[in-house]
Amino acid sequence: MAGRFNLVPISASCHPFSDWKQQDTTDKERYESLESELALVARRMLICGMHVHVGVEDEALRVDLMPQFSYFLPHLLALSTSSPYWQGDDTGLASYRLSIFDNMPRTGLPPRFDSWAEYQRTAGTLIDLGVIEDTSKIWWDLRPSHQFPTLESRICDTQPRLEHTLGLAALTQAIMRMLMRLRDRNLRWREYDRFLISENRWRAQRYGVTEGLIDFGERALRPFDELFDELVSLLAEDAEALGCLDEICALRDVIANGTSASRQRAVAARAPEDDRGPAIVRHLIEEFHADL
Repeated sequence: MAGRFNLVPISASCHPFSDWKQQDTTDKERYESLESELALVARRMLICGMHVHVGVEDEALRVDLMPQFSYFLPHLLALSTSSPYWQGDDTGLASYRLSIFDNMPRTGLPPRFDSWAEYQRTAGTLIDLGVIEDTSKIWWDLRPSHQFPTLESRICDTQPRLEHTLGLAALTQAIMRMLMRLRDRNLRWREYDRFLISENRWRAQRYGVTEGLIDFGERALRPFDELFDELVSLLAEDAEALGCLDEICALRDVIANGTSASRQRAVAARAPEDDRGPAIVRHLIEEFHADL
C-alpha cells in the first residue's frame, strides 16, 4: 500500500533528517487537544516509542511491581536505542527521542506509591482539577495502563528489526514474571532511589550498550555484556516458562553488532557527506524489510 504513494516504511524513534516544523498534526481530537495544551512541546513530538503491556490483573500488585521493575528500565532502553539523529544532526546521544519526550509533563521514571489507593488519589487530584481527563495523559516510563489491566513499559525506542522487537518484548515480560515469582516466595527485588536509577537511565540514553551501567549492589560500573549475561541467567526460569528464552538470547546480537543507533552511525561514517541522511534511511529500509 505504501508503495502506491511512493513511500516505504521504516522503524526508528527519530527520523534521521525530517524536520518537525514541516509535519502536520494527526487530525484527531486527542492530538489537537495535546497541541492546544502543550503548544510547541507537543508540536516537536516527531518521535516514536515502543510500548510493551504485561498483564497484571491485581491492581495492588501493579503498584507494588513498579518501583522494582524500574531498576531494569535503563537496561531495556540501552538495548533499544535507535534515535541518534535529530533534523540531520548527530546528537551524540543513542536515544535523542527521550530528550524530546522528557519535555512533556508527567514523564520520566514513575514515582513510588504505597498502594493502589494512593496512586488513584494522586492521579485523581489532577483529574478532579481538570488538569487531565484521565490517566492516559500520564506518560511515565512505566505506568498502569489506563485502558487495560496491564503494566505498560514505555521506555524503549522502536526497532528497525523485528527480531529485536520480539526480544525486547520477551525480556520485558520475563522481568515482570521474575518479580512476581519472587513475590510468591515472599521475596522482592531491592528498590533503589529514583536518583540512582535516573543516572543509569541517562547512561543508557547517552551511550546505549557501549559504556555499561552502574551495578548498585556492587557499587561499580559494569560492561553491558556482563550485565546482560547475568540478567539472562536470572530470568532463565521465567523465559523458559513463557517460551521466549530464544528471543531474549537473540538480543546478544545487539551487544555484538551494536544497537540501531550504532549501526546508523556506522552507515553515516561510510557515506559521502552529502548523502549521509539518505544513506541512513536506505539502511533503515533494508533492516525493516530483512525480517519480513
